[in-house]
Amino acid sequence: MPKRTYVTTPIYYVNSVPHIGTTLTTVIADICTRYRALCGDEVAFTTGTDENGTKVMEAAIQKGKTPKEHTDEISQAFRDVFAAMNIQYTDFIRTTEDRHRVAVHQFFNILRDAGHVYLGKYEGWYDVSSETFYKETDLVDGKSPDGNEVRWVEEENWFFRLSAFEEQLLAKIASDPKFLLPETRKNEVVSFIKQGLRDMCITRKNPGWGITVPGDDSRIFYVWFDALISYLASTGWPGEGWENTWPADVHWMAKEIYTRFHATLWPAMLMGAGLPLPKSIIAHGWFTFGDAKMSKSKGNIIAPLELAEEIIAKTGCDHEVAIDAVRFVLARLLPAEGDTNFTRAEVDKHYNADLANDLGNALNRSLSMAHKFAEGKIPTGSVEPAMTAAIERAKADYASAMDVLRVDKAVDAACELVRFLNKYIDDRAPWALAKSGDTSLPDVLLSMLASLRTSEQLIRPIMPTVADRIAAQLNLPAQTDFADASLPAGTELGEPKPIFPRIDPKKAQELTVMETTPTTPPPAPVAAESNFITIEDFAKVQLKVARVLEAEPIEGSDKLLKLQVVIGEERRQVVAGIKANYAPIDLVGRQVIIVYNLKPAKLRGVESQGMLLAATDADGGAILLQPDREAPEGTGVK
Repeated sequence: MPKRTYVTTPIYYVNSVPHIGTTLTTVIADICTRYRALCGDEVAFTTGTDENGTKVMEAAIQKGKTPKEHTDEISQAFRDVFAAMNIQYTDFIRTTEDRHRVAVHQFFNILRDAGHVYLGKYEGWYDVSSETFYKETDLVDGKSPDGNEVRWVEEENWFFRLSAFEEQLLAKIASDPKFLLPETRKNEVVSFIKQGLRDMCITRKNPGWGITVPGDDSRIFYVWFDALISYLASTGWPGEGWENTWPADVHWMAKEIYTRFHATLWPAMLMGAGLPLPKSIIAHGWFTFGDAKMSKSKGNIIAPLELAEEIIAKTGCDHEVAIDAVRFVLARLLPAEGDTNFTRAEVDKHYNADLANDLGNALNRSLSMAHKFAEGKIPTGSVEPAMTAAIERAKADYASAMDVLRVDKAVDAACELVRFLNKYIDDRAPWALAKSGDTSLPDVLLSMLASLRTSEQLIRPIMPTVADRIAAQLNLPAQTDFADASLPAGTELGEPKPIFPRIDPKKAQELTVMETTPTTPPPAPVAAESNFITIEDFAKVQLKVARVLEAEPIEGSDKLLKLQVVIGEERRQVVAGIKANYAPIDLVGRQVIIVYNLKPAKLRGVESQGMLLAATDADGGAILLQPDREAPEGTGVK
């Protein structure tokens, strides 16, 4: 059988429950696995929990539990969170399982038989918190580089001849540009290796918890030696059939466990055992919170399911959509090389801009117009060249990004297609084509639906539930591969239903932990003394970009429409005398220019909190002004 595409996350240490950082790595790996499955690959995806080590035993004792009780509880918490986040792993491995113990024993025996391990005396400092050995010169003010307390250890232990693999490691890194990613971290690894590798102490005195050395119950394996072998154990090694999965196509992880362990020790161990190396080992940066590393010890952890509940509270969306929104934001903000300051404000911004404004509006506008102008059916026609080019470009950019594991860039490609669709609708103006009887209308409507169908494909690995809902509103089967999307002419379309309610600014303010800057009241208007004004006079008029969310006629008026618009995070009601020139459906999703600091007034008893800018045609009708390309809502016009 052909080899499966094999993706792994780290196996997570069970000293605490999952947070947004561990969820980030697992969601990204899940997205990559789903993408490969849509490309037609048979896939394997392993995650799990690392349950051995002194730190785990001590954490259990502090809680008044046995190590087994503690690890069972925390390991299940990881399973529960990953299931809630719609993460579809094929294997969840625990380092306390017999299959892992068997693999560790076999791996050690192979290294011992090959002469790559030996008995020797270890004297040095040990950081229990990170389960890492350090030289005296590594310490900073008597502590580990991470600021943790260290203990002096003197024991006779088994050592792995890591120093013997310096040249082989450097040669592999130099010859294979995809082996260590990204480039910046690869350079860190090369620098680390060139400083000189020390042989690695791979056993400890047995404290009563861990995997014992074959034939020697007085010692257990060092947690970093045993944990890495879990990737191999998950394939069934050393039993039959493991070659159908190994080597791993990609090991995903955060940067703190990259240089010393995954990019140096693990490849050397595999070389020593005569086993194939992973194809790519990649580490992302950290999510920081308030510019500090997110960590359990600092108490600044964001829990992924709590973040989803906050989105529900701010928007009123359902649970499945909130989970997909969290997945989307994690992928959007992936710190591929540097670190990313992860805040609720940033989450809210991308939810409103990318999901509610762009994707939600594109779906609603396209389906609404198809119902109005094509009897609610997929029209017969041809996708216009501009849309065909945009779709092909988005799919190519998406595939190129995924092939080099830049999930954040793949999200950019998907978002760019949605932005193009909204601009395309504004440019082609289906309402105007319908009014004039233009024969290109079916092609334009079909182009809009084709863009939605492609968007469904591109977001499916990222937001699988939302992709299903888009397919349902198109009344088409959910796509299971990346083949060209079909749009059978005559298919009855579903009714447009909002998927992403916008974030309520008041609820967001109540829930946010970030400081907010109070809004400065607009300056009072000053009457002009002549037909000429100064630049200072003009500066007093605040013009801003807004987007129309809702539009409806005012009862009893043949001129006025009542609009609900969003300006940045603020929602306002505006009354405009444009009914003769614009149907309400034609305005939904459209960007307009609003006089932001105009004193509120009542028209026909309805309050208007601003004024739209418009030119006039030959008959005195309104021609709304708008940016010539999409601009963030709330952007000032100068």
